[in-house]
Amino acid sequence: MAFCGPALLLLGLLMAPGVQGGCVEVDSETEAVLGAPFKLLCIACKRRSETPAEAEGEWFFRAEGAPEFTKILHYTAEEGAWVAPGPFEGLLFWNGSRGTRDIQDLSVRLSNVGRSHAGLYVCRLRRNLTFEGYTYSLARNKSVKLAVVESERRDLASIVSEVLMYVLIVLLTLWLAAEMLYCYRKVAAASAPPPDSAAMVCKRGIVMLMSTRMTRE
Repeated sequence: MAFCGPALLLLGLLMAPGVQGGCVEVDSETEAVLGAPFKLLCIACKRRSETPAEAEGEWFFRAEGAPEFTKILHYTAEEGAWVAPGPFEGLLFWNGSRGTRDIQDLSVRLSNVGRSHAGLYVCRLRRNLTFEGYTYSLARNKSVKLAVVESERRDLASIVSEVLMYVLIVLLTLWLAAEMLYCYRKVAAASAPPPDSAAMVCKRGIVMLMSTRMTRE
């Protein structure tokens, strides 16, 4: 039964419901397919989650060959998202934190990527941290250089990692099935009577039957 522990533990982990994790900063993808939706990812985690804070988000864009940035979106919890008139109007939507003034996810979504959307994007977080007796203000910038392609391209690393992931899942499933079968056989063997016991019972029954017949004769 000692080997049953890892199998039961792994089974419990696989069957356990998902839990809410902490904030993790992940880089955005940098290639968008022409005519398809695309999410520009921008996450700015707060160092200390217990500190009260209020934040607002801004997005800026500089097209390829353009000399300067232009503001394309501004978001606050009170007023929602404002999108600047131009090539992003009706196509750019807020896809970040909602229902809170403490914004950590500043992601936006392009519903239909066009060639004019290729260029350099900058998301800016303005955060006010409230401590005892004072307020500390800070700003963080993150940039995403977006390229627009005709069709989706996958690099070799992503293909290899996906294949390895599926192979690992199959191997873990087979290992878990073997461990559970082994545990089942161990439990069945422990609960069943030993083979010698059944043979002894039969022998005793035959001896008693013969003794009874001899006594009657």
